[in-house]
Amino acid sequence: MTELDTVIHAPARLRVVSTLAALSAGEEITFAKLQKLLDMTAGNLSTHLRKLEDAGYVRQTKEFAGRRPVTYLALTTDGRRAFEDYTTTLQDLLRGAGS
Repeated sequence: MTELDTVIHAPARLRVVSTLAALSAGEEITFAKLQKLLDMTAGNLSTHLRKLEDAGYVRQTKEFAGRRPVTYLALTTDGRRAFEDYTTTLQDLLRGAGS
């Protein structure tokens, strides 16, 4: 039996990854918009993003809009693959549970 990816499996990180996976490949979302969508504090979201970034699943790009810093987030290719593997493993586990 294949194990679920523990980096993704934490509830908050699963919410982050599934939201980013809903974006088209190459599309980004701002930190502020993701924070609002997920109703998470900035500190909590930052902590989970750091863990996902350390795993190579999320890419953060920092830019300036005028004088204001803006952080853009996207899943990496490895992150998309990891999420696809995660969902496949979860589906397999659920099918096995119904047997």
